[in-house]
Amino acid sequence: MFYLLIFLLGIAIGSFLNVLIDRLPQEETIMGRSHCDHCEKELEWNDLFPIFSYIYLKGKCRRCKKRLSFFYPMVELITGAMFVGVLIFSSNNLRGSPIAMLKYGGSISDSLLSIHTNFLYVLALLGIVSCAIVIFFADFKYQIIPDSIQVALFSFSFLFLITQGITPQIFLDHVLASFITMLPILLLFLFTKGKGMGFGDVKLAFTMGFLLGIVGGLAAVYIGFIAGAVIGIILILLKRKKFKSKIAFGPFLIIGFLFALFFQAQLDQIIRSFYSY
Repeated sequence: MFYLLIFLLGIAIGSFLNVLIDRLPQEETIMGRSHCDHCEKELEWNDLFPIFSYIYLKGKCRRCKKRLSFFYPMVELITGAMFVGVLIFSSNNLRGSPIAMLKYGGSISDSLLSIHTNFLYVLALLGIVSCAIVIFFADFKYQIIPDSIQVALFSFSFLFLITQGITPQIFLDHVLASFITMLPILLLFLFTKGKGMGFGDVKLAFTMGFLLGIVGGLAAVYIGFIAGAVIGIILILLKRKKFKSKIAFGPFLIIGFLFALFFQAQLDQIIRSFYSY
């Protein structure tokens, strides 16, 4: 029941993320009611229930009857699923239970601190995931990564590091990791004069390195390159893209970023086994 509530919260947040995905790249205000992409009529209150309204209306606008983008329910479903995934991930990585701390001699202040830290940990992860979803779909649809989302992602990443007990030395290490992770993307951006890589990708790589560290950041970039190459080859073979066609790279960086974030232990094992030979 708890995870169902988290899923419902996630799809509700996903509905708001759809607004950010469509409006931020076009520099529109995020205030105001949602409207149809075709007739631009404001949606009724009963058209705004995430996923359910889309199913009830059979994916069409109530007024003009034109088909609505399938991206809307997709973003909502992905957000709901990711929120549940974050809670499951967090339950395996959070610090000691506040109740257990009291039971085994911990003070009330320690217990309250644990609650506060755990809450911020989960909040940071949910914020990171939400920003990642916006970046993925905004870049996929418009080939733009809005600066406001970049700032939000960096802020949530910094909050996450705070919950891990960041010190001045650790902070400097992560800043160094930011520049090292950003370097290959920056060089590619300069070499192609912005045609092979956008500067938004450079800024995204900076934040990835800041959160994940040198190893995790470079691994995320590597995974992004592999994913981009595989998908690019498939699209060329299917004749959906030409060899010189421009493909948004942000979504692939996000794939690598989330993989390195949530499967860091497994990634470390793979890297260690690789270098042990």
